[in-house]
Amino acid sequence: MGLFRRNASTKATDEAREPATAEDAAPATGTDPASDQAAERPERGPFDSTQVTGMGPRVDLGAIWLPVLPGLELRMEVDKKTQKVTGVSTTLNGSGLQVQAFAAPRTEGIWDEVRAEIGASITRQGGTVDDVPGTFGRELIARIPATAPDGKPAVRPARFVGVDGPRWFLRGVLSGRAAVDPEAAKQLESVFANVVVVRDGNPRPPRDLLTLTLPKSARQGDAPGEDTTAGPEGAAPQTPSFDPLTRGPEITEIR
Repeated sequence: MGLFRRNASTKATDEAREPATAEDAAPATGTDPASDQAAERPERGPFDSTQVTGMGPRVDLGAIWLPVLPGLELRMEVDKKTQKVTGVSTTLNGSGLQVQAFAAPRTEGIWDEVRAEIGASITRQGGTVDDVPGTFGRELIARIPATAPDGKPAVRPARFVGVDGPRWFLRGVLSGRAAVDPEAAKQLESVFANVVVVRDGNPRPPRDLLTLTLPKSARQGDAPGEDTTAGPEGAAPQTPSFDPLTRGPEITEIR
């Protein structure tokens, strides 16, 4: 049985039939009293594409417009079998952030349920999880069993953060120093907070992975199935291989 129950309801299909409006995208710094849309803009993100006014310093990855910072290294995670882009990972100053966007119902969020299932799965693996208040609301502080380079048992710390948006859910996994050091996490938290999610108008069941694409600068000359890095060579995001939002054996990992 998969980790997630996939309810075969017509609600999910009806949810997705109304397309989201994709506008230019960058966080608005003010609001126009005459604009209902501007009045609904949140003070902080992640943002829906209808809540921002220009792309700004971001890279277009399809369903995700990802902010860029000096020194930030970007890697697209590609499933070798399907050639499908499954996620985006970034590294900065010894820390990593993996980001994925999923379809969600219009009227209710899924982070509470997802968080509980992540915690239960990690516990079954022999790890530990604390559900605590954090920068983006409730988050999980996890210690995941791993194997050290010398073959000895080890523990990999990770922070799971999530935000429910309009018909989408954005999940981030902080690893490395950012998983245990609040100061080290600040820059990558800023990256996550300024992500723009572009929800397409296609009918999608809840938890369906939103379509990601390679950056334009990386779409030529890359070998099929290889991880594509936009930035300095040698980027090796230390993202956990555990990914509870994929179905069955589709485990997102850096190969």
